Amino acid sequence: MIKIEKILFPTDFSEHSNHAFGYALSFAKEYGAKLYLLHVIEDVQYLANAYMFDVPIMPSFADMEQNRLKEMQEFIEREVTDSSIQIEKSIRRGRPFLEIIQMAREENVDLIVIATHGRGGLEHVLFGSTAEKVVRKSPCPVLSIRMPGHEFVMP
Repeated sequence: MIKIEKILFPTDFSEHSNHAFGYALSFAKEYGAKLYLLHVIEDVQYLANAYMFDVPIMPSFADMEQNRLKEMQEFIEREVTDSSIQIEKSIRRGRPFLEIIQMAREENVDLIVIATHGRGGLEHVLFGSTAEKVVRKSPCPVLSIRMPGHEFVMP
């Protein structure tokens, strides 16, 4: 029998991630697993916006972290009705796929549940899909969730 005791769910707070969260929540409930919610604030994104118009207008990382934790808590309160599910929140800074892999190793997770869409357009062409990189490098099984209505188009 497969044991799933720890599930990692990386989120970017997008509609795609919110859809995938239902799967992570179902697995956590079914297996009695601890659910780790992770959001990664990208350094590149942080630095690119920090000096728009040569004036530092971006909040500090600590402020961004607090805002994301608040957003994550509100999301949990809205989406999780079963208080028996143990949830741990984490905010990290760096490249999303690297931080996801690192946390999976650190916490020795048994399953990663991730949405297949996040970045789009030119960003996807330049940097690739976070979900794709996680699938390739993950130390554990990965369940990738696609939004309904997104069809495969052969390149």
